[in-house]
This record gives sequence, C-alpha cells and structure tokens, in this order.
Amino acid sequence: MSTFPFARDEAPDPAKRRIALICAKGGLDECYPVLIMANAARMTGIGTSVFFTFYGLDVVTEARVEHLHVNLVGNPTSPLPPALAGLPGMGSLTTSFMRKKLEELDLPGPREMIEMLSDSGCELYACELAMRMFERTPEDLLPQIRAVITATDFFEKTAGADIIFV
Repeated sequence: MSTFPFARDEAPDPAKRRIALICAKGGLDECYPVLIMANAARMTGIGTSVFFTFYGLDVVTEARVEHLHVNLVGNPTSPLPPALAGLPGMGSLTTSFMRKKLEELDLPGPREMIEMLSDSGCELYACELAMRMFERTPEDLLPQIRAVITATDFFEKTAGADIIFV
C-alpha cells in the first residue's frame, strides 16, 4: 500500500461517483473543456450535472449557441501579442481557425455536444440569476435544459459530487 495519503489501491466504482461542472464562460474555446469533461464522465458511467451561469449561459441559449466565438483580447495565453489580438477581424479569423480544427478532429459543435450530453443522462441546468441578469426566459434556452435553478439549488442537487468550476 502506498504511503501517499490520497492513493487508492483500486479505482472507485464510476457508477457511485458524481461530478458537477460549472460553465461560466461562453467563448467557443472556453465551453469545450466543460463539454468534453462532462462527456468523458458520462462515457465512464459517472453521474454528471452541468450548471450554465453568466456568459456560460450563451452555450445553451438558442439564439447564441451557433455564434460562439474565440476572444483573444485579454487572454494571457493567446498566441498573438495583445496589440494584434485586438485588431479588427482577428476574432473572426481565430474563430474560423478553431472551427476548422474542431472539424478536423471530428468534434461535434456545442449544440450537438449538449444534445449528446442530455441523451446520455447528463443533467443540464441554467442559472436563475444569470437568466434574470441577461433578460432571458426558459423559452430562449435549448430544450435539453432540465430546469432554471439557483446556485443554492444546484449545490443541493449535486451534494456529494466533485465540483469543478470552469
């Protein structure tokens, strides 16, 4: 047995594990980590919930999901110098580049990822406060959203889950 205090002799049963992801960013490049992690969790049998809040709400908003873009301005890991990142057309160029790369990798778009997650049993929720802030109604959301709930409701629904804020 390992002396490392967190080491386990055997992997935990995925059917007993739960993960709760919080998607707070709505950029094309920013939503994929949440969607991919949620999909990987579901594929391994881990119970999964995703809470879309603030700009992450765009990922599940019907009028916005097809128009997510990459924003390089203010991104400290951008491959472009800040002076170039803010030039007109750079956002469109990088968004096109990313969409092409995602297609080459055969990754579905955000809408299809949301559909796949819902079909796999992932629980998808929208943040009530963000809905009010951005003046959205439940009718504005993709049909896969299970409910509009508060942050408190989300934590109650996911009690005992590993929580990851992205």
